[in-house]
Amino acid sequence: MAVALSGGADSSALALATQDRWPGNVVALHVHHGLQAAADGFEAHVRRQCQRWGMACHVQHIQAQHAPGQSPEAAAREGRYRALAELAQSVGASHVLLGHHADDQVETLMLALSRGAGLPGLSAMPTNFERHGVRFARPILTVDPQALRDWLAGQGVAVVQDPSNDNTDFTRNRIRHGLLQAWRRDFPAYASTLARSAEHAAQAQTLLEDLANIDLQRVGVPPSIAGLQALSAARQTNVLRHWLRSEHGVAPSQAQMVALLLQIRSCTTRGHQIELKVGAGMVQRQRQHLQYTAPL
Repeated sequence: MAVALSGGADSSALALATQDRWPGNVVALHVHHGLQAAADGFEAHVRRQCQRWGMACHVQHIQAQHAPGQSPEAAAREGRYRALAELAQSVGASHVLLGHHADDQVETLMLALSRGAGLPGLSAMPTNFERHGVRFARPILTVDPQALRDWLAGQGVAVVQDPSNDNTDFTRNRIRHGLLQAWRRDFPAYASTLARSAEHAAQAQTLLEDLANIDLQRVGVPPSIAGLQALSAARQTNVLRHWLRSEHGVAPSQAQMVALLLQIRSCTTRGHQIELKVGAGMVQRQRQHLQYTAPL
Protein backbone atom coordinates (compact mmCIF):
# COMPACT_ATOMS: atom_id res chain seq x y z
CA MET A 1 0.00 0.00 0.00
CA ALA A 2 1.35 3.44 -0.97
CA VAL A 3 0.39 6.82 0.50
CA ALA A 4 1.11 10.17 -1.13
CA LEU A 5 2.83 12.11 1.67
CA SER A 6 3.42 15.84 1.31
CA GLY A 7 4.22 16.45 4.98
CA GLY A 8 1.05 18.48 5.57
CA ALA A 9 -1.60 17.60 8.15
CA ASP A 10 -3.93 15.72 5.80
CA SER A 11 -1.47 13.36 4.19
CA SER A 12 0.42 12.90 7.47
CA ALA A 13 -2.75 11.80 9.27
CA LEU A 14 -3.59 9.42 6.44
CA ALA A 15 -0.06 7.94 6.34
CA LEU A 16 0.11 7.42 10.10
CA ALA A 17 -3.39 5.91 10.30
CA THR A 18 -2.61 3.59 7.38
CA GLN A 19 0.65 2.54 9.02
CA ASP A 20 -1.22 1.84 12.28
CA ARG A 21 -3.72 -0.31 10.36
CA TRP A 22 -1.17 -2.19 8.23
CA PRO A 23 2.18 -1.88 10.04
CA GLY A 24 5.19 -2.61 7.87
CA ASN A 25 3.12 -2.72 4.67
CA VAL A 26 2.90 0.98 3.85
CA VAL A 27 5.19 2.95 1.54
CA ALA A 28 5.28 6.76 1.48
CA LEU A 29 5.60 8.53 -1.87
CA HIS A 30 6.74 12.17 -1.94
CA VAL A 31 6.87 14.47 -4.96
CA HIS A 32 9.31 17.39 -4.89
CA HIS A 33 7.75 19.91 -7.29
CA GLY A 34 10.73 22.23 -7.58
CA LEU A 35 8.43 25.26 -7.51
CA GLN A 36 9.39 26.93 -4.23
CA ALA A 37 12.32 27.23 -1.88
CA ALA A 38 10.41 25.43 0.88
CA ALA A 39 10.26 22.22 -1.17
CA ASP A 40 13.65 20.99 0.10
CA GLY A 41 12.40 21.42 3.65
CA PHE A 42 9.23 19.46 2.85
CA GLU A 43 11.30 16.56 1.58
CA ALA A 44 13.59 16.58 4.62
CA HIS A 45 10.59 16.64 6.95
CA VAL A 46 8.91 13.72 5.16
CA ARG A 47 12.07 11.65 5.29
CA ARG A 48 12.45 12.30 9.05
CA GLN A 49 8.83 11.39 9.74
CA CYS A 50 9.01 8.19 7.74
CA GLN A 51 12.20 7.17 9.55
CA ARG A 52 10.46 7.84 12.87
CA TRP A 53 7.43 5.78 11.82
CA GLY A 54 9.46 2.96 10.33
CA MET A 55 7.95 3.59 6.91
CA ALA A 56 9.80 3.29 3.60
CA CYS A 57 9.95 6.60 1.74
CA HIS A 58 10.47 7.16 -1.99
CA VAL A 59 10.93 10.62 -3.48
CA GLN A 60 10.78 11.89 -7.05
CA HIS A 61 11.87 15.35 -8.17
CA ILE A 62 9.98 17.04 -11.00
CA GLN A 63 9.91 20.48 -12.62
CA ALA A 64 6.19 21.25 -12.75
CA GLN A 65 6.45 24.36 -14.92
CA HIS A 66 3.22 25.22 -16.72
CA ALA A 67 2.96 25.50 -20.48
CA PRO A 68 1.60 28.66 -22.18
CA GLY A 69 -2.14 28.79 -21.58
CA GLN A 70 -1.98 26.19 -18.80
CA SER A 71 -2.64 27.11 -15.18
CA PRO A 72 0.21 26.55 -12.69
CA GLU A 73 -2.14 24.47 -10.53
CA ALA A 74 -3.04 22.18 -13.43
CA ALA A 75 0.61 21.70 -14.40
CA ALA A 76 1.60 20.86 -10.82
CA ARG A 77 -1.34 18.47 -10.45
CA GLU A 78 -0.57 16.61 -13.66
CA GLY A 79 3.12 16.39 -12.82
CA ARG A 80 2.30 15.13 -9.34
CA TYR A 81 -0.02 12.36 -10.53
CA ARG A 82 2.43 11.21 -13.16
CA ALA A 83 5.28 11.12 -10.62
CA LEU A 84 3.14 9.29 -8.04
CA ALA A 85 2.16 6.70 -10.63
CA GLU A 86 5.79 6.17 -11.64
CA LEU A 87 6.86 5.83 -8.01
CA ALA A 88 4.03 3.40 -7.25
CA GLN A 89 4.91 1.23 -10.22
CA SER A 90 8.59 1.26 -9.26
CA VAL A 91 7.77 -0.15 -5.79
CA GLY A 92 5.10 -2.57 -7.02
CA ALA A 93 2.13 -0.73 -5.49
CA SER A 94 -1.11 -0.95 -7.48
CA HIS A 95 -2.94 1.64 -5.31
CA VAL A 96 -2.00 5.08 -4.00
CA LEU A 97 -3.97 6.72 -1.18
CA LEU A 98 -4.48 10.49 -1.31
CA GLY A 99 -5.14 12.74 1.68
CA HIS A 100 -7.96 14.89 0.27
CA HIS A 101 -10.57 15.68 2.92
CA ALA A 102 -14.08 17.15 3.17
CA ASP A 103 -13.04 20.79 2.72
CA ASP A 104 -11.01 19.85 -0.37
CA GLN A 105 -14.17 18.34 -1.83
CA VAL A 106 -16.20 21.47 -1.05
CA GLU A 107 -13.52 23.72 -2.56
CA THR A 108 -13.52 21.61 -5.72
CA LEU A 109 -17.29 21.91 -6.03
CA MET A 110 -17.19 25.69 -5.47
CA LEU A 111 -14.41 26.03 -8.02
CA ALA A 112 -16.52 24.10 -10.55
CA LEU A 113 -19.52 26.34 -9.85
CA SER A 114 -17.40 29.47 -10.38
CA ARG A 115 -16.45 28.20 -13.84
CA GLY A 116 -19.97 27.26 -14.91
CA ALA A 117 -19.07 23.57 -15.03
CA GLY A 118 -21.42 20.82 -16.11
CA LEU A 119 -22.16 17.62 -14.24
CA PRO A 120 -18.63 16.17 -14.56
CA GLY A 121 -17.22 19.22 -12.76
CA LEU A 122 -20.05 19.41 -10.23
CA SER A 123 -19.38 15.78 -9.33
CA ALA A 124 -16.18 17.11 -7.71
CA MET A 125 -13.53 14.55 -6.76
CA PRO A 126 -14.28 10.82 -7.05
CA THR A 127 -13.29 8.53 -4.21
CA ASN A 128 -11.55 6.18 -6.67
CA PHE A 129 -10.05 6.71 -10.11
CA GLU A 130 -7.29 5.45 -12.38
CA ARG A 131 -4.50 7.50 -13.92
CA HIS A 132 -1.30 6.45 -15.70
CA GLY A 133 -2.06 2.78 -15.03
CA VAL A 134 -2.37 3.17 -11.24
CA ARG A 135 -5.46 3.20 -9.04
CA PHE A 136 -5.85 6.20 -6.71
CA ALA A 137 -8.20 6.39 -3.71
CA ARG A 138 -9.31 9.12 -1.32
CA PRO A 139 -10.32 7.34 1.90
CA ILE A 140 -10.74 10.49 4.05
CA LEU A 141 -12.77 12.54 1.57
CA THR A 142 -15.65 12.90 4.04
CA VAL A 143 -13.49 13.68 7.10
CA ASP A 144 -13.42 17.16 8.67
CA PRO A 145 -9.84 18.52 8.37
CA GLN A 146 -9.99 19.90 11.91
CA ALA A 147 -10.58 16.37 13.18
CA LEU A 148 -7.43 15.29 11.35
CA ARG A 149 -5.39 18.10 12.88
CA ASP A 150 -6.73 17.37 16.36
CA TRP A 151 -5.87 13.69 16.02
CA LEU A 152 -2.34 14.50 14.86
CA ALA A 153 -1.85 16.89 17.76
CA GLY A 154 -2.85 14.10 20.11
CA GLN A 155 -0.21 11.90 18.49
CA GLY A 156 2.42 14.60 18.88
CA VAL A 157 3.05 14.71 15.14
CA ALA A 158 4.56 17.87 13.63
CA VAL A 159 3.52 18.92 10.13
CA VAL A 160 4.70 21.42 7.53
CA GLN A 161 2.70 24.38 6.27
CA ASP A 162 2.81 25.06 2.54
CA PRO A 163 3.18 28.85 2.14
CA SER A 164 1.51 28.71 -1.28
CA ASN A 165 -1.78 27.86 0.46
CA ASP A 166 -1.95 31.50 1.60
CA ASN A 167 -1.39 32.91 -1.88
CA THR A 168 -4.74 34.38 -2.87
CA ASP A 169 -3.63 34.79 -6.47
CA PHE A 170 -4.95 31.22 -6.80
CA THR A 171 -8.73 30.89 -7.08
CA ARG A 172 -8.87 27.83 -4.83
CA ASN A 173 -7.11 29.74 -2.05
CA ARG A 174 -9.55 32.64 -2.35
CA ILE A 175 -12.39 30.13 -1.99
CA ARG A 176 -10.68 28.57 1.03
CA HIS A 177 -10.03 31.82 2.87
CA GLY A 178 -13.19 33.66 1.83
CA LEU A 179 -16.22 31.68 0.66
CA LEU A 180 -15.49 28.61 2.73
CA GLN A 181 -15.25 30.64 5.93
CA ALA A 182 -18.64 32.21 5.22
CA TRP A 183 -20.22 28.83 4.59
CA ARG A 184 -18.65 27.44 7.77
CA ARG A 185 -20.10 30.35 9.76
CA ASP A 186 -23.63 30.35 8.31
CA PHE A 187 -24.08 26.68 7.37
CA PRO A 188 -22.24 24.45 9.89
CA ALA A 189 -23.23 21.28 8.02
CA TYR A 190 -21.91 22.64 4.71
CA ALA A 191 -19.41 19.83 4.10
CA SER A 192 -21.95 17.01 4.25
CA THR A 193 -24.69 18.86 2.36
CA LEU A 194 -22.43 20.01 -0.47
CA ALA A 195 -20.85 16.56 -0.66
CA ARG A 196 -24.36 15.18 -1.07
CA SER A 197 -24.97 17.58 -3.96
CA ALA A 198 -21.73 16.42 -5.60
CA GLU A 199 -22.84 12.81 -5.18
CA HIS A 200 -26.18 13.58 -6.85
CA ALA A 201 -24.32 15.21 -9.74
CA ALA A 202 -22.06 12.16 -10.06
CA GLN A 203 -25.07 9.84 -10.20
CA ALA A 204 -26.73 12.00 -12.85
CA GLN A 205 -23.50 12.03 -14.87
CA THR A 206 -23.39 8.23 -14.73
CA LEU A 207 -26.91 8.09 -16.18
CA LEU A 208 -25.91 10.51 -18.95
CA GLU A 209 -22.91 8.36 -19.80
CA ASP A 210 -25.14 5.27 -19.95
CA LEU A 211 -27.50 7.13 -22.30
CA ALA A 212 -24.56 8.35 -24.39
CA ASN A 213 -23.34 4.77 -24.85
CA ILE A 214 -26.81 3.73 -25.99
CA ASP A 215 -27.06 6.64 -28.43
CA LEU A 216 -23.51 6.09 -29.69
CA GLN A 217 -24.44 2.52 -30.65
CA ARG A 218 -27.40 3.99 -32.51
CA VAL A 219 -25.56 6.71 -34.45
CA GLY A 220 -22.34 4.71 -34.89
CA VAL A 221 -18.66 5.50 -34.55
CA PRO A 222 -17.89 7.87 -36.14
CA PRO A 223 -21.42 9.25 -35.68
CA SER A 224 -23.69 9.52 -38.70
CA ILE A 225 -25.20 12.93 -39.34
CA ALA A 226 -28.67 11.51 -40.00
CA GLY A 227 -28.51 9.52 -36.78
CA LEU A 228 -27.60 12.63 -34.82
CA GLN A 229 -30.38 14.64 -36.44
CA ALA A 230 -32.91 12.05 -35.21
CA LEU A 231 -31.96 12.86 -31.61
CA SER A 232 -33.02 15.85 -29.54
CA ALA A 233 -30.50 18.67 -29.18
CA ALA A 234 -29.78 17.64 -25.59
CA ARG A 235 -29.05 14.04 -26.60
CA GLN A 236 -26.94 15.22 -29.53
CA THR A 237 -24.86 17.30 -27.12
CA ASN A 238 -24.53 14.39 -24.72
CA VAL A 239 -23.48 11.82 -27.30
CA LEU A 240 -21.12 14.18 -29.14
CA ARG A 241 -19.34 15.15 -25.91
CA HIS A 242 -19.04 11.47 -25.03
CA TRP A 243 -17.70 10.57 -28.50
CA LEU A 244 -15.14 13.35 -28.52
CA ARG A 245 -14.00 12.60 -24.97
CA SER A 246 -13.90 8.80 -25.15
CA GLU A 247 -12.53 8.46 -28.69
CA HIS A 248 -10.31 11.53 -28.98
CA GLY A 249 -9.74 12.91 -25.46
CA VAL A 250 -11.28 16.26 -26.41
CA ALA A 251 -13.65 18.42 -24.34
CA PRO A 252 -15.43 21.02 -26.53
CA SER A 253 -16.40 24.36 -25.05
CA GLN A 254 -20.03 25.40 -24.79
CA ALA A 255 -19.61 27.82 -27.71
CA GLN A 256 -18.04 25.11 -29.87
CA MET A 257 -20.84 22.69 -29.05
CA VAL A 258 -23.54 25.24 -29.90
CA ALA A 259 -21.87 25.93 -33.26
CA LEU A 260 -21.51 22.21 -33.99
CA LEU A 261 -25.20 21.53 -33.26
CA LEU A 262 -26.16 24.37 -35.60
CA GLN A 263 -24.00 22.89 -38.37
CA ILE A 264 -25.53 19.46 -37.89
CA ARG A 265 -29.07 20.85 -37.98
CA SER A 266 -28.27 22.81 -41.16
CA CYS A 267 -26.72 19.81 -42.91
CA THR A 268 -29.65 18.91 -45.19
CA THR A 269 -27.96 18.82 -48.60
CA ARG A 270 -25.26 16.59 -50.05
CA GLY A 271 -22.89 19.50 -50.61
CA HIS A 272 -23.15 21.02 -47.14
CA GLN A 273 -19.75 21.14 -45.48
CA ILE A 274 -19.01 20.93 -41.76
CA GLU A 275 -15.66 22.17 -40.55
CA LEU A 276 -15.37 23.40 -36.99
CA LYS A 277 -12.43 23.75 -34.64
CA VAL A 278 -12.96 21.72 -31.45
CA GLY A 279 -10.17 21.54 -28.93
CA ALA A 280 -6.93 21.59 -30.89
CA GLY A 281 -8.37 19.66 -33.85
CA MET A 282 -11.23 19.83 -36.35
CA VAL A 283 -14.66 18.22 -36.61
CA GLN A 284 -15.47 17.76 -40.29
CA ARG A 285 -18.06 16.11 -42.49
CA GLN A 286 -16.84 12.97 -44.22
CA ARG A 287 -19.65 11.89 -46.53
CA GLN A 288 -22.52 11.00 -44.18
CA HIS A 289 -20.53 10.99 -40.97
CA LEU A 290 -18.58 13.31 -38.71
CA GLN A 291 -14.88 12.79 -38.19
CA TYR A 292 -12.40 14.35 -35.83
CA THR A 293 -8.93 15.19 -37.05
CA ALA A 294 -6.29 15.85 -34.43
CA PRO A 295 -3.42 18.25 -35.15
CA LEU A 296 -0.19 16.73 -36.41
